[in-house]
Amino acid sequence: MDNFEEILDTGSEDELQELKSWLFRENIRLATARKDLEQMQEQFMKEKVQFQDEMKLLNHKLSNERKRLKDDNQFFEKKMAILRDGFQQLDIDRRRLEKDRARLYAEKELIEERVSYETRLDVSVFFQGVTNPLALKKRYKDLIKIFHPDNLAGDKDIIQQINREYDHLKREYESFKQA
Repeated sequence: MDNFEEILDTGSEDELQELKSWLFRENIRLATARKDLEQMQEQFMKEKVQFQDEMKLLNHKLSNERKRLKDDNQFFEKKMAILRDGFQQLDIDRRRLEKDRARLYAEKELIEERVSYETRLDVSVFFQGVTNPLALKKRYKDLIKIFHPDNLAGDKDIIQQINREYDHLKREYESFKQA
């Protein structure tokens, strides 16, 4: 049907009828193609709108996640700053406590020295007049009975001082005896 102008001018009734049916079929084919194209265009527009909606939703979610991440980072930085400050304060407190502890131990030692100096007895007084090992042993037993920690007048420190003095005097008598 390439030369339909010629058929229109010189064509027979059958050829015109055939041209007419061809044009009808072609018109129907074009109408169908147009409808298909319009449907495809409508489908494309629906998909475009749906895609745009999805993009908006995803962009909204992404912006929310970025905001949340930014807030989380700020919160984390604040926590870290608080922790750093806390550790610095703990370090300062620890140093202060060590200084206070050292000062208290020094004061305690001074007090103990004063107390021990004030309470220290000259236990050699207890052994005055002892001239031999037998008298030393008897005096030692008497002092232990008096100053034993289980007695009311007992004192552990005095007993220790008495023991030292007894051992010292006992060694002196033994070395004197050997000489």
